[in-house]
Amino acid sequence: MEHNVFMDSSGSKTHFFLLEICILAIGTCGAVTITVPTELVQGIVGQSLQLPVNYTTGTKDQNIQITWTFQSQSSGSMLLVTATNNTLTPDMEHGHRFSLFPPNATLLINPVELCDDGEYTIKVTVSGEKMASASRQLTVHVNVPVSKPVVHSDPAWGAVEYVDNATLTCTVSKGTKVIYQWLKDGKPLPASNRHIFSADNKMLFISPVVKDDLSNYTCVAKNSISINESEPIAPNIYYGPYDLMVKSEPRFKISEGVFAVGKGEPVWFKCSANSNPPNVYSWFQKANNKTTPIHRGPVLNIMSEKVPEKADYMCCVYNNITGKRDETQFTLILSATGQERQKQKSSFLHSLVIIVGLTLTLIACILLYFILRRCFPRKVIKKEPYHRSPTDYIRAHQVSVEQEPSMDDYGIYEFVAVPEPAEFPQVPPDKLSTVYDIIRVPDIHTVYEVICQTPKTS
Repeated sequence: MEHNVFMDSSGSKTHFFLLEICILAIGTCGAVTITVPTELVQGIVGQSLQLPVNYTTGTKDQNIQITWTFQSQSSGSMLLVTATNNTLTPDMEHGHRFSLFPPNATLLINPVELCDDGEYTIKVTVSGEKMASASRQLTVHVNVPVSKPVVHSDPAWGAVEYVDNATLTCTVSKGTKVIYQWLKDGKPLPASNRHIFSADNKMLFISPVVKDDLSNYTCVAKNSISINESEPIAPNIYYGPYDLMVKSEPRFKISEGVFAVGKGEPVWFKCSANSNPPNVYSWFQKANNKTTPIHRGPVLNIMSEKVPEKADYMCCVYNNITGKRDETQFTLILSATGQERQKQKSSFLHSLVIIVGLTLTLIACILLYFILRRCFPRKVIKKEPYHRSPTDYIRAHQVSVEQEPSMDDYGIYEFVAVPEPAEFPQVPPDKLSTVYDIIRVPDIHTVYEVICQTPKTS
């Protein structure tokens, strides 16, 4: 008998436990069914929030009771609002922010506060021919949107490479349940032996700093309802000098570290190195086993006529923050290349001027010749003969009158003197037929050059 009672009691507990599992798991048992679109709802402080719920019942003539309860770690469990049929019974303490509009079971919270973060349970009970009920649970996360984060660097004045450490701290003025993430040049920065993050990721420790840490860092702050990114910040890191080099005009460079310049030709050299802050530059000349400081600054100008034929120069750089220094040396050789180049240039210009002058003079003479030829006729060139006898002139005139037409006599005559007639034999006049016979006689050296020009007749 006692055994049966025990079995009945155990069976009742089992059935009740299965009933609770049925209600919590599927939200329905019997004629009541509760459905919710989502079991996790995000709320924003200061705004309104709805917890949407739908339910159905299997009977018509019935009384319906809707109950909302809230439970949190800070406040425990409390009744928020109850509605029987269409009559609303709000809780006196919280009823001004929680409301229902029966037969709708959706709960409205206005405005949402941080204390509203927790678990909400809705229970719908139906009484009619049979009694039935169902319940569902929803989780509400209440947050404040994250404001724009700000990053601070420590030390603010800067850190020396391989000597100091740097700390970047990200802060937000507003926001709850904030998650922090660090980006370097827009890409996520992983943890390493030099990059260490705090437990909440708000702080980034760089130990020690190096030149590669001179980048843009940003902090991303986010929660379940918002995300924001800070302005980039680049920690001030002092480094160098690195990559020291001296350069000049390419035409002066013979080989690495050797330059040649013509005597009397100016030349400049520029010294450069990568460092922060900028280096202090000093120039030295090494000649005759003696080193002499000659200039301060990145650029050195040399007048080659004032230096020896071969000299060594040295550029020294110094970073007064890191305390590091570096130097480089080069050789300058003087040659006649520059003077020869100047002489060749002067000779070329002189020759060019002479050629141009002669060409212009020749062109002017040719033009003058054609102008005179065109505008002025020829003049008779008369030359006094050497002691010719009058008989020769008379005879030549008679022959010309008798043998040649008068029209052929028109023209310009030129008489060229010849040596004394005593040097060659005389020709008797009776043997000369025309004036052309005189020209054809080889022994007579008097030439009568006749320029004949027949006048135009109309």
